[in-house]
Parts: sequence; C-alpha cells; structure tokens
Amino acid sequence: MAESVPNSRPPSPKQDSNSNGGFGYFSVPFERFVKDELSDLASGFTLLDTMETYFDSRIDLLQRSLVKHSDKLKMKADQAFQDMIKRRQVKSPSGENLTENIDRELQKFRLKVSQRLTSLSATWHSAKTVRTREKITFFFGVMSLLSTALMFGMWPQYIHIAYTLQTAYLLPVRAYAYKKRAWHYFLFDLCYYCTILNLVYLWITPANPAMWVACYCLSHGSLASAVITWRNSLVFHDFDKVTSLFIHVYPPIVFTVIRHYYPNAETRFPALKEVSHLNPLRALLLSGIIYLIWQLLYWKFVLINRRKKIESGQRTTSFSFLLNDKRGVIGRALSSVPPAYREASFMAGQLVYSVLTELPAVFLLYDSPFWSAIFLFFLFSVSVWNGGGFYIEVFGRKFERELEALRKELAEASARASPTLSAQLDAEDDLSTVVGSPALSVTSLGKSPQASNVELPSETIPAVNEKDETKKDR
Repeated sequence: MAESVPNSRPPSPKQDSNSNGGFGYFSVPFERFVKDELSDLASGFTLLDTMETYFDSRIDLLQRSLVKHSDKLKMKADQAFQDMIKRRQVKSPSGENLTENIDRELQKFRLKVSQRLTSLSATWHSAKTVRTREKITFFFGVMSLLSTALMFGMWPQYIHIAYTLQTAYLLPVRAYAYKKRAWHYFLFDLCYYCTILNLVYLWITPANPAMWVACYCLSHGSLASAVITWRNSLVFHDFDKVTSLFIHVYPPIVFTVIRHYYPNAETRFPALKEVSHLNPLRALLLSGIIYLIWQLLYWKFVLINRRKKIESGQRTTSFSFLLNDKRGVIGRALSSVPPAYREASFMAGQLVYSVLTELPAVFLLYDSPFWSAIFLFFLFSVSVWNGGGFYIEVFGRKFERELEALRKELAEASARASPTLSAQLDAEDDLSTVVGSPALSVTSLGKSPQASNVELPSETIPAVNEKDETKKDR
C-alpha cells in the first residue's frame, strides 16, 4: 500500500497491530483527514467554545432544578422520619415514653433556633441603615478617587481645593466619632497637626518659604510613612478607614502636584520662587523645629495634664496603644525600657523616625517628578494591599466565627438528643447520623420557605477586634 502513495507524500508510519484497532497502516484518505483536522485546529476550538457556552446555561438550569427537588426530598425524608418515630412507641426501662422525650427535645431545639433566627432577623433589619451608609461611603470614596485622578491629569490647579473641601468635611466627622468612642486623644497626633499646618500654608501663608519646606517634608515624611506604620487600608465602604487614608495620602499628592505639575505654581504659591532646590540641612532643621513644637505641646497637654485619665484607662493615646501592642516592633522595644524613661524614649524615637522618613523627599523627590510619581504609586499600592487583606482576612474570620457558633449550637442540641435516640434506634445508626446532621436539623424546624431563604447579615457576625483595627488605621 505504501507504493500507491505519490512521491510528494511520505509513507504513513507503521502502527502496532495491537493498537488502534489492529490496523497496520493508515489509509491515504484517513491520513489526509488527520492532516486537515490538525490544520483546522483553531476552528475546532471555536466549535468547542460554542458548545460549552450552549451547554453551560442548560447545566446551570438543571442544577437549580436539582437543588429545588433536593430540598423537597429532604422535607419528605424528615416527615417520614417523624412518622416512623410516632409509630414506634418504645418504652424506656423507667417506663418513660421515648417518643415523648424526643419530641420534647426537638421542641426545645426548635424554640432555641427559632429565637436565634428571630434575633438575626431583627438585627438584619436594624442594620439596613448601616448598610445604606456604607454604600454611600463606598460611592463617594470611589468617586473621590476617580475625581482626584482626573484632576491630577487635567486640572491639577484644583487639587488643593479638593483637599481643603474634603478635609473640612472629614475632620469634623472624625472628631465627633472619636469623641463618642473616647478616642479623641488620637486627634492630638502629628498627622492632624500637619493637616492643620498644610491648610494654614495653602490659604494663609503661601509666600512663606519656611512653611512650604516644613509642609512638604512632613507630608512626604511622617504623614506618608504612616500608611505603612498604621496599616492604612483602601476599604471604600468603611468611612473611618477612608478618612485615615485620606489624611495620610492626600497631603503628599497635593504638595507633589504643587511642586511638579501645577501650572504657574509660583504665581499662586510665591514661596516656590525662593526654594527652587532644597538645602538638606535647612529643610531637616525647619521640619524638625515644627515637629518639636508639636511634641512639646503634646507632652504638656496630653501626657502631663491628662495623665490620670490615661493611666486609669479612660482615655487612649497613640503612645499607650503602641506601648501595649506587644506584637508590634515599637511595643516590644518600649517594653524593655524602664517605665520612667519610656515617654522620653518614645518621643526621641519619633523624632528620629520623622527625620529618617523625610530623607527621600529632601534628597530625591523634590527635584524629580518621576520618582515623586513612583513614590505616590508605592503608597497607593500599600493601601490597596492592606485593603485586600482586610476584605479577605477580616471578613473571612467573621464568617468563620459565625459558622463555628452555629455548629456548636447544633452539636449541643444533637448531644442532648443522642441518648434517647441511641436507646430507641441503636440498630439504625444511619438515622441517628441524619438527626445529627446540620442540614436535616435545620429543615426539621418546620419553618416557612420564606424564613429558609433569609440570608444572615455580616453585621450580626461577631466582630474581630474592630476597635484595635480602627486604632491601627487611625
């Protein structure tokens, strides 16, 4: 057969007689078919994609139908089980009717779960306002980010105005919320001090070179680095986290725009005419003086005048929080310092930290638009990474704890009912397993279909220590 093949076509490979149905050689037509099939591989994949798209929707509909019938079968199985128990009137050694005992235990379990569902439902409805507020916060957070990006590229001269308007709204709300939670001593921290200082420069002293240098260095130093130190997160639905991120990220954006992207910046901010380049020693000295003024005020009005409230635990400051945070580097370092020197050590460490974080701004960012953009991109990336961790880890832990709580309730109910069930159905271990399963226990409640479709709200889930999360993200 190989001789009948034209010279332009090589002979077909020999095949083992035990494979491919026992044929020794491919026929010429079949060989041509194989070649054509390989050449039209792309069209074959297109056909497979079309078939997959067609059958996916059918399979989805079939799956929904199976789930619906599965629920009906579970209800029928539960009803049959109840009927079987009623038919088998077994007496215990003490003469007690085991059927009545089982019914009493099931009734208690039904009542407990019914109360649980009622409580969850009430919390669900009461949390509607909270969810609406979170939706509004999410909307304005995303729109603020989009507006900032558009202004950065199209109208950079309005960036400082947007910063001022948002600060005028967010800071009073933050002060009110922190006052209610007795966290208002956090408002004396350096980031709020720098925020007020920035507003003073932008609208009162735009021609003052010393203020310009101090605001630029502090915004790119202590404020920007706090995104990493305090783990600021881009969580759009959380008003508190959005505010914290705004306080630390927006100032370096504003002063980067004024320095590198603001059209005719010297006209609106005359201080730039006198500071075409930063003198490192002068810049660090000016920002250090501004920092020391804040540190002395903080030490006098918070650590001295309010010492009793702080030591009694009525008020919390960043110092007390970091000192008690044994997992953090600062907490572990300060715990090894004698109590009499902890405050001085903390303030000295803050001063060193402030100077070190300003070095990139002094030596690199002020003269380079490119590295300034990389710096802002890095800060934003850190906040996005932290936000992703919040959504995945925190929400995951909340859901896991709620499932664990429900699992314990079901286990306790099963443990109470197991002695009587084992006495009555010791020869039917499979039925005892069915009684102990969560799925059948829930369907045995006799609740309405509407109640079975209620979704549990995330707000009712026991929260991980959100107070500590907020303090870290202050």
